[in-house]
Amino acid sequence: MSSVLVVEDETAIAELVAINLRHAGFDVRVAVDADAAQAAIDRVLPDLVLLDWMLPGQSGVALARRWRADARTRDMPLIMLTARADESDKITGLDAGADDYLTKPFSTKELLARIRAVLRRKAPQAMDTAVEVCGLRLDPATRRVTRRLGDALREVKLGPTEFRLLHFLMTHPERVHSRAQLLDRVWGDHVFIEERTVDVHVKRLREALAPAQCAALIETVRGAGYRLTQQLASAVA
Repeated sequence: MSSVLVVEDETAIAELVAINLRHAGFDVRVAVDADAAQAAIDRVLPDLVLLDWMLPGQSGVALARRWRADARTRDMPLIMLTARADESDKITGLDAGADDYLTKPFSTKELLARIRAVLRRKAPQAMDTAVEVCGLRLDPATRRVTRRLGDALREVKLGPTEFRLLHFLMTHPERVHSRAQLLDRVWGDHVFIEERTVDVHVKRLREALAPAQCAALIETVRGAGYRLTQQLASAVA
C-alpha cells in the first residue's frame, strides 16, 4: 500500500481527496499547513506528496524547494494540486521541483492516473539509487553495503535475501511492516513460505550488521512487525 501525504488547508477538498485515495487503496495522511506538512515528513517519508500552493505560513512552492534541497527528501515524489492555472505558475511549480502539476477543479480519475504515473516513473529510479541511513550505505548498482567507522570503510556481507530485505527497509524508513507485508514486498506474493521465515532473515541481517555497529537499526515492534529506525545513536545509547 503506497502512502500519500495530502497538504491542503481547505478542509472540504482535503477530505474529498483523502476519501477517494483511501478508496483507491492508498494510505493517506493530511496536513493543513506548511508546519504540519514538515512535521509529517520529518516523522515518516510518504511515497508521494500532494501539495497545495497557497498554504498558511509558507507556500507550497517554498516547501517544494526546501524538500528538493534536502538529501532525505530530494527524490520524494511530489504533485502540486492548486487553483493557480496560469502557465507561469505551472512553470514556477515544476521548476520548484514538482513532478507534476494539476489544477483545480480536477477529476478524481485524472488525479489517480497522475499519481500512478509519477509513482511508476519514480520506482525504477529508486531501485537503482544508492540509499543511506545513519551512515549505512546500500548501493543496488554495485550490490555493496558499507559503513564508515572512523577512517575505515567496513563492508557488510549479505546474502541475496538479506540484501533485498535491507534495501526495502532502508527505502521505507520508520514505517512498521508486518511479516505478511515483508513477505509480499521482499519475497514476492507468489512465494508460499511461512511468516516466521521473516524472523530468521531479520536475525541474519542483524548479525551481518553487527560488525558495522548498526544492528540496532532494525527494530522489532511487538505485535506488529519490524521497522528500520533513523535514530541509531539513541537506539544504541
